Amino acid sequence: MIIKSVRGKSPQMGKECFIAENAVIVGDVLVGDFCSIWYNAVLRGDVHYIKMGNKVNVQDGAVIHCTYQKAPTNIGNNVSIGHNAIVHGCTIKDNVLVGMGSIVMDDCLVESNSIIAAGAVLTKGTHVKGGSVYAGVPAKKIKDISAELMSGEIDRIANNYVKYASWFKT
Repeated sequence: MIIKSVRGKSPQMGKECFIAENAVIVGDVLVGDFCSIWYNAVLRGDVHYIKMGNKVNVQDGAVIHCTYQKAPTNIGNNVSIGHNAIVHGCTIKDNVLVGMGSIVMDDCLVESNSIIAAGAVLTKGTHVKGGSVYAGVPAKKIKDISAELMSGEIDRIANNYVKYASWFKT
């Protein structure tokens, strides 16, 4: 793994985190407790800060970045960032699933209890209301979230990634 200081700012990790051997975390990055950063994931806090809450998983190949002097990245608790997703200069609240290959651009706000579908593109400034499922290019609301999606997807995936991470700890 590459964990590196940039411009005098060093990544800070919470307790019980798993960081894959080839993950990259640089600069002003704060990772909460029980988080996992998977293979080939990049968290680059070189131009602004990245703050992540507890029980966040950043899956393989995902990139989290910011925009210089304009847009930091804030991620809440119980959030899953899917494989090859790009999360850039935005705010993602609690209990959110960002699907595989999706893109969340600058100044987006994803409220709690939401799903961004695989392959969706949230263009700059998109506001996802809490309890929504967004899909498409550009992403639009396709439905309200159900209790089944909340427990069967958002909670299940976040909890599974805490379990998966435990398998890799030595």
